[in-house]
Amino acid sequence: MTERKPPGVSYGSWVDRQIAAAEARGDFEDLPGAGKPLPPPTGHDAATDWAIRRAREGDLDVAAFLPPALALPREIQDLPRKLAKVHAEGKVREIVEDLNARIRRAHAMPQDGPVLRARPLDVEETVASWRAGREDAS
Repeated sequence: MTERKPPGVSYGSWVDRQIAAAEARGDFEDLPGAGKPLPPPTGHDAATDWAIRRAREGDLDVAAFLPPALALPREIQDLPRKLAKVHAEGKVREIVEDLNARIRRAHAMPQDGPVLRARPLDVEETVASWRAGREDAS
């Protein structure tokens, strides 16, 4: 994340300066697809179609393209697998609390698309389940 735009500076010139600084640091060198045009837009979702296609070609996770009502339940489903790789209880709590905060935030926002049915997880119950999984693996 970059610093905030200074007051009195237009967005255009501020963004131009940020891009110039990134170019000077080499942040844009060796990017996949560099120097190639974007594929032509097709269909009704042409604005994001190319990005989704590129993510799939690169075997990347497309969950970021999903609305919260679909992404959050998927994340809850994958949580045990994710937590199995964590070694510290504090980190487990942090992950679950972050997920709960995002669930609450999604419930507080106007729903665009499917209704979010996921509820915040019980942190203590999740930690207990994580502990039990670690004991079984020992």
